[in-house]
Amino acid sequence: MTPAGVKITILVDDQPRDGLVAEHGLSLWIETEGKRVLFDTGQGSALENNARVLGVDLGRADVLVLSHGHYDHTGGIAQVLQQDRKADVYCHAGVVQPRYAIRDGRPKSIQMPRESMAAIDELPSQRLQWVQKPMLLSEKIGMTGPIPRETHYEDSGGAFYLDPEGRRLDPIDDDLALWIRTDDGLVVCVGCAHAGLVNTLNYVRRLSNALRIRAVIGGFHLLNTSRERLDRTIAALRLFGPDIVVPCHCTGELSVVVLRNALGERVSPGAAGMTYQF
Repeated sequence: MTPAGVKITILVDDQPRDGLVAEHGLSLWIETEGKRVLFDTGQGSALENNARVLGVDLGRADVLVLSHGHYDHTGGIAQVLQQDRKADVYCHAGVVQPRYAIRDGRPKSIQMPRESMAAIDELPSQRLQWVQKPMLLSEKIGMTGPIPRETHYEDSGGAFYLDPEGRRLDPIDDDLALWIRTDDGLVVCVGCAHAGLVNTLNYVRRLSNALRIRAVIGGFHLLNTSRERLDRTIAALRLFGPDIVVPCHCTGELSVVVLRNALGERVSPGAAGMTYQF
């Protein structure tokens, strides 16, 4: 890889390639500008195995970025920080709050696991960066911070609450995305896009002075979404005109089929073990 290149490897996803472990979660390994960035950690049961098989040394990560505080993105934090005594952690302060999903009237805790919280709590203060607004990791790597919710058809994607009784909706304000500037446009990484994929891409373009979206990769949280939202998302992606769209994790199999039928071969469904170079 040249110093100006970007290489992204999917370490954890719901779908695996041969020899890798499947897991409902997401983790991306990003190499660019001489930096190694781990974006999310999955639930924790697949990360180390898949990284070893793929020849990725988690102990060499320079930065760990957490897209939001759900268990399926933060479960491997302790494993990573035990191996890596130098990585800085970037996340919104809301990642550690209690949170629940309620289905059929039954609450389920979906917050960051306790061992992950403990690992973050034990970090020296200089290695923990709370992301409350847009920030740059380097001249070409940025994080959105909280993403404005502007479209009327996008929501957080589920029955998410801050209490088990379901009295306080969880807007998942800690949701953030990471973007990388290349000569041909922006490569955008999303965890679950709880702020809405269109909201996310619109905001990234504003932060980058309206550079084109070259690629977007990650979970789009279109599982069980309305047809209106899916159609409007497709219309927006046509306008953004990315070269490649890589739906992973929580996008949903049916939504992936609809995306691929609408956008053709530029849609490349992700799986653990796949690598993309820009």
